[in-house]
Amino acid sequence: MAVKVWLRGWWTARRTAARRDAGMTTSEYAVGTIAAAAFAAVLYKIVTSGAVSGALESVIGKALDAPF
Repeated sequence: MAVKVWLRGWWTARRTAARRDAGMTTSEYAVGTIAAAAFAAVLYKIVTSGAVSGALESVIGKALDAPF
């Protein structure tokens, strides 16, 4: 019976410790940083492309020329 109680307490402590996650590890931060930089580079390329720049200029031009 004592072993059963001890085992139950040990198992509960292990589950609690496994659920406690203090955050990302260093390697996860590195991968997250690289992914964010890659996403930013792709987004920059898309926004500075000719088609998107033309569309943005058109929208801004129409907004500035709109009668009030």
